[in-house]
Amino acid sequence: MTFQFNFIVEDHLGNELTPIGNGALTLDSSKESSISDSQKGKQKEQKGSTEQFHLPQDHLLEHKSMKNAALSQDTDSPLSAANSLSNLEPHEKQPCSRVAKEHALPKDLKKVLENKVLETLPGLQHVNISVVKTMLLKDSFPGENIVSKSFSSHSDLITGVYEGGLKIWECTFDFLSYFTKAKVKFAGKKVLDLGCGSGLLGIIAFKRGAKEIHFQDYNSMVIDEVTLPNVVANSTLEDEENSINEPEVKRCRKSKVAQELYKCRFFSGEWSEFCKLVLSSDKLFVKYDLILTSETIYNPDYYNTLHQIFLGLLDRNGRVLLASKAHYFGVGGGVHLFQKFVEERDVFETRTLKIIDEGLKRFLIEITFKFSS
Repeated sequence: MTFQFNFIVEDHLGNELTPIGNGALTLDSSKESSISDSQKGKQKEQKGSTEQFHLPQDHLLEHKSMKNAALSQDTDSPLSAANSLSNLEPHEKQPCSRVAKEHALPKDLKKVLENKVLETLPGLQHVNISVVKTMLLKDSFPGENIVSKSFSSHSDLITGVYEGGLKIWECTFDFLSYFTKAKVKFAGKKVLDLGCGSGLLGIIAFKRGAKEIHFQDYNSMVIDEVTLPNVVANSTLEDEENSINEPEVKRCRKSKVAQELYKCRFFSGEWSEFCKLVLSSDKLFVKYDLILTSETIYNPDYYNTLHQIFLGLLDRNGRVLLASKAHYFGVGGGVHLFQKFVEERDVFETRTLKIIDEGLKRFLIEITFKFSS
């Protein structure tokens, strides 16, 4: 049984402690000195792993050809360093690597929305995450118990266990606003929503005609209980079932919806494991035209892994759209540090698309190869 309530989220963020999505709080930058240790623990800390992963040799050769032969053979050059996939720096507090897997789309799409309460954003629907958490506390989820552990630790993140996917972070709303105002084109593109959580960014791409959309999050529970239901809720399944009475027409429409949803693929697991999974497929991997990622650069210890994912999975003429706070207190990452990291490796260039000064300062940036085809 599906319950649906409509709420409109305002298109602005306050400067005080502000509820976002499922009631999470954001902090004004002017209050840094008053943040307690427990509050700092609620900041996102670590995502992904610096575990090494290796791209096929043809991928390495492709990227080494970006510069002239002399430069690409110079082992001290920034490009050569970036292309060496054995140079991922170790990390003292490296979390357990969570093996990546692909989640199949259920045959019975109606069951995906059972016991889900839907909320409404402009042009979007999404499940109420607080209700999801309550239901998961009552019924233990097979293989993972991230909700109870998150509650007991009073934290939005437990390294190697739960990586913040059961929360809509405020930069997601910045992206949604930007997509509309900038008229970002998704039609015909292959898109990755990296660290997707609720999957709202990939859903916008889906609704605007992307030819293929992949959703990735660290936790399988997040994919099954939040991301996948959100994608189904934003298909035309419910509207068509409510408005059409003829059984034969219903079946035809349902079939069409299912075909549209099969443009979407869902993955869980640690970043480098995800990268290995998609590159090891029997089919030739077609790189992404667009990678969307929000609030994934909070910890500088994992910049290497993220950089390697962009290097290995982004089409030469593709681009990354990344949203982030200026700085993540208690963790150390942020936009300027990440831009410096990228520039030092001399493979990508970054461009600031928008700066949001309301509350904690936030940025939308674009990342592209310096040496496109």
